[in-house]
Amino acid sequence: MEFSRQSIAGEWVDAANGGTWTLINPSTELPIGNVAFGDATDARLAIDAASEALAAWRDLGPWKRAGILNKAADLMESRADELAPITTAESGKPLAQARAEWLSAPNYLRFAASEATRIGGRIIPSRLPGKRIEVTYSPVGVVGVIAAWNFPVYNVNRATSSALAAGCTVVARPSEYTPRSAFAYAQVMLDAGVPSGVFNVINGDPAEMAQAMLDDPRLRKIQFTGSTRVGKILMDGASRTVTQLSLELGGNAPIIVMPDAGDISKIAQSGVATKYRNGGQVCTSPQRFFVHESIASEFTDASTAASGAMQVGDPTLSETDIGPMINSIQRDRVERIVSETVDAGAALRLGGSRVSGPGYFFAPTVLTGSLAGTPVMTEEIFGPVLPITTFDDVDEAVNVANSVEHGLAAYVWTKDLDVAYDLSDRLEYGMVGINSWNIVGPEAPFGGVKQSGLGRESGVEGVMEYLEPKTRHFGGLR
Repeated sequence: MEFSRQSIAGEWVDAANGGTWTLINPSTELPIGNVAFGDATDARLAIDAASEALAAWRDLGPWKRAGILNKAADLMESRADELAPITTAESGKPLAQARAEWLSAPNYLRFAASEATRIGGRIIPSRLPGKRIEVTYSPVGVVGVIAAWNFPVYNVNRATSSALAAGCTVVARPSEYTPRSAFAYAQVMLDAGVPSGVFNVINGDPAEMAQAMLDDPRLRKIQFTGSTRVGKILMDGASRTVTQLSLELGGNAPIIVMPDAGDISKIAQSGVATKYRNGGQVCTSPQRFFVHESIASEFTDASTAASGAMQVGDPTLSETDIGPMINSIQRDRVERIVSETVDAGAALRLGGSRVSGPGYFFAPTVLTGSLAGTPVMTEEIFGPVLPITTFDDVDEAVNVANSVEHGLAAYVWTKDLDVAYDLSDRLEYGMVGINSWNIVGPEAPFGGVKQSGLGRESGVEGVMEYLEPKTRHFGGLR
């Protein structure tokens, strides 16, 4: 199946207006093919379908919903090899990373499914005699999921798994740059037995479709993954219908490497691998490296060597570490950030320019020197650029780390437990990795503070995001 059409009410359909969008392979700049590209009409049709399917899906109960989601997980796992090339072609991420993304999705489905079967309630002792108070939980209702292009499977699945497990129905709008992964995801859901209308995927004009979601009172919640700028627009629009929002916005992760961190070369090498995953187009990507001056030279040399060893090129080849940026706009933005930072006095240790030839490639880049106040420190880079700055006063490093508007992820490397607790407490971020680059998993809440978003996805907290508490007061009891 070519996965070029929308999935609405269990049917594969063209855009209501007949519109199409030409997908471009970012590694070749050649067309992949045309996909349906609609507008507000398609969004309304999908909301109709999700609204009609809501009661039956809710009343099916958590155990039967869990069974269907577990079957979807099994199917997704078995099809990872055939689905990964679809994601690589449209996103540009190396094939191994695309396959890993498809293989991670079943974990989220299974966790949410199991957690849904444990949703209970509680009885609250009343201060009045002859009275009992109960709290139960009900699905929020129809949920809109608006996903970003950098993880076209993960971003859709993370919200959808919890929403469906909780008994909600979903209208998903993936990025127009990576819709085929979401279409493929919808096919798995249908094959697993998710009823018609419970999960719908539309593709089209982002502003019109988002506005249709905001305008329709039947759609009670929007989960959005993307930029802080668009998140603020959604917040403004949601005020009219009091639509609930869960926002996973930008990041600008600091990394504080203390002198007692351990094997500095090994930490640098693993940091480079994490930094350049998906070409650095990861919201939790380590960005601002604050390295103690006593180990800065060793860390910089090891980071530069590891960055230089990274293979940039065709993402379908097994030896490729870094694929292209998603489009020319993103590549040009990264190029501008590096150029302005170097013009401001930073030292370019490696890279710093686009790679010649077709494709939106940018070379692995290491920057050192005078970085304070430059774009690589104040903006979210979202590209293969690794800036290193030194510190001798850890309090000052924490202050600078906290000085940006973002608050999604941060990292600390130290062998001192007291320091680990102290720094992780003081860093104003929703997630902190201590001696670990891995801060994402289905069993733990994902989300940020400040202008990095609202709400949490994944974990128990992620399932609860899609439930409404209902309080019942019983009187006249003996």
